[in-house]
Amino acid sequence: MKKIILSLAVVATLSACTEDKKPTSESHQVETTKEGATFNINKEESKINWKGSEIFKGKEEGGHFGIITFQSADITVKDGKLESGKFVADMNTLASLDLKDEEKAQKLNSHLKNEDFFEVEKFPTATYEITKVSAAEENADYNTILDGNMTIKGITKPIQFKANVSVNENDLEIATAPQNINRQEFGVQYKSDVKDVIIKDELNVQVIIKANTQ
Repeated sequence: MKKIILSLAVVATLSACTEDKKPTSESHQVETTKEGATFNINKEESKINWKGSEIFKGKEEGGHFGIITFQSADITVKDGKLESGKFVADMNTLASLDLKDEEKAQKLNSHLKNEDFFEVEKFPTATYEITKVSAAEENADYNTILDGNMTIKGITKPIQFKANVSVNENDLEIATAPQNINRQEFGVQYKSDVKDVIIKDELNVQVIIKANTQ
C-alpha cells in the first residue's frame, strides 16, 4: 500500500526532464496571430512532468514521478512573442515512470485515476490558461513570468510559473520551472492509511511545450 500512498504528487508536476526527440506527425494544429504562421504542438515532446513524495516517521523519503501528455493547445504569438495560451492535459495519459514492475505501475496508475485522486472518468481533462505574459527580471534564471488559471477536477485556481520561452520564425518552446502546487486546493484530499506516513500536500509540476510551423 505504501507505493500507492507515494503517488499524491501527481497533479499534474512535475520534475524536470526534457528529452530531445524527433518531431512526429502526432500533433495538434495551433493557429497564431502571426501572419502566415501555423504552429503545431508536438504531443510526444510536450508534456507535464510530475513528482510527489511522502513523509515517513518525520523524514521525507520515497515518492513517485511521471508524466501527463496533452490533448490540445491554443497558442497566440504576436510580434514574435508569446501573448497567450490554453493547454488541455489528457488525464487519461497520467502515468508513473518510477516503478519498473509493470503490474505495480498499472495498479498505481489506476489508483491515481480513481475517486481517491483525480477522478479521471468524471474529470478527463485539466487545463492551464495563460492570462498574462511578463518579462522576468534581467539576469534571472528564467526569462518569462506566466500568470494563469489552472483547472483540476473542476476547480480553478490562479497559478504563476517562471519559464524560459523561446520563439522564432519556425519554433516555439516553453519550459516552466518546477512548481509546487497544493493538491488540497484542487480537491485531491486522499490521506495515508499507513501508520507514521504522511502524504505531502505539495505536488511538483513542470510544463514542457514544443511547437513548430512544420
